[in-house]
Amino acid sequence: MKTLILGAGYAGLAVATKLKPTPGLDVTLVEQNPYHVFETRLHEAAAHNTQVTLPLQPLLKGTGVQMDLARIDSVDLDARQVALKDGRTLSYDTLVIGLGSVTNFYRIPGLAEHATELKELADADEIFTFINRVFETSYVGNRNIVVGGAGLTGVELVTELAQRNEILSRERGLPKVEIYLVEAGPKILPVLDDNLRERATRTLTEYGIHILVQHRLMQASEDSVTVQTADGQQKVIEAGKIIWTGGIQAQEIVKAEKLEKGPANRIVVDEYLRIPAYPEVFVIGDMALATDPKTQKPVPTTAQHAGQQGRLTGKNIMRLARGGELETYEPSTLGEFVSLGGLMAVGWMKLPWNQKLAMTGGMAHVMKRASEWRWRASIGDPI
Repeated sequence: MKTLILGAGYAGLAVATKLKPTPGLDVTLVEQNPYHVFETRLHEAAAHNTQVTLPLQPLLKGTGVQMDLARIDSVDLDARQVALKDGRTLSYDTLVIGLGSVTNFYRIPGLAEHATELKELADADEIFTFINRVFETSYVGNRNIVVGGAGLTGVELVTELAQRNEILSRERGLPKVEIYLVEAGPKILPVLDDNLRERATRTLTEYGIHILVQHRLMQASEDSVTVQTADGQQKVIEAGKIIWTGGIQAQEIVKAEKLEKGPANRIVVDEYLRIPAYPEVFVIGDMALATDPKTQKPVPTTAQHAGQQGRLTGKNIMRLARGGELETYEPSTLGEFVSLGGLMAVGWMKLPWNQKLAMTGGMAHVMKRASEWRWRASIGDPI
C-alpha cells in the first residue's frame, strides 16, 4: 500500500512518527523543509530569536517512513497524483493531506502587500530583525508596531515583543516602541473565560500595549493602517511594522470534482477523517473540517487537535495495511494556555466530569510548557 503523507506540521509529523514498519506498507513523507517548526512558539522566535525547530530525519528512525524533500504544487484526487514544484509526479494508494493553513487577509486593501505574517520561520526572523533595528541610533522612520488580530497568536506575540521592547530600551537608552493590538471583535482572546481574559488584559496594559478592541482594520499602506471604530469613525495609526494574525484558511491546493468544503476552505471529512467521496484520502490538521460528534461543532484548528488527528490516522493506516477496522475520531480538548511573556501565562486544563481548572502565572506557564513536552515525547524527541 503506497502511502504519501503531505506536510510535516503537527498533524503530518504525528502520523509519520506513529507508524511502525508494517508488511505491505510503503510510506513517504513529503515536506519542503528538513525540520519541523513549533508554530505555537513562533512568537518567541519573533521577539527573542528562540530556537523553535526540530530536524525531521532523527524522528523518523524506526518508523519505516522515507522522506522526500520537495515543495508540493498541486494534488489531484481524481487522478490520484501529487505534482511537485520540481516537475515530478507522485502516485499513491492512500494519501494523508496535512498541509496546514495560509493567512486569510479577508481582502482588506493593502494588507497582504504590506503586513508581515507569522506562519513560518522567515516571518519570525523578519519581525526579530525589525524590533532590533529600530533600537539602532541610525534608524530612521516610524517605530510603531501594529498587530492585527487579538486571538492566541496576536496576544502571545505582543507580550513577547513588549518584553523585548523593555530589554532593548533599557540596554540602549532609547524610548520604547509603541505597540498596538487591533481587534475587530469586542474582546481579546475569545476562547477564554472572562476572568482569565481580564487577567490577560491587565497584563497587556501593564506592558503598555495599546489594546484597540472593536477597531476594524480597513486598509493598510507601507507605513500606516486605517481602522474603523464601532461608531463608524475612522482613524489612521502610523506604523513601521504591520503584523497580521487575524485569520487563517486552508490551502487551495487540492483539486477534485467531488470535494466538499466548508468555512475557510476547510475540507469536509467523515468520522474517520477521510473525504467521503475519496475514502483513500485522509485530511488532518488545519485543512480538515472535522466535526465533534458530541457538540456537532467544527473541531478547532489547534496544535493539540492536529496531533490527535495525526496519531489516530497513523494507527488507522496501519490497520488498513493489516485489513483491520478503522477507529473513529473523537476529539478531546485537554486545555488552553496563553503565554503572556516570560513566566506569565493564563489558561485552563480539563478535569474529570467536564470541569475546568483555571490557572494564572507561573503554574499556567508550566502547564503550557508541559503541553509542548508531551508533544515532543509523542513524536519520539528525547528533549
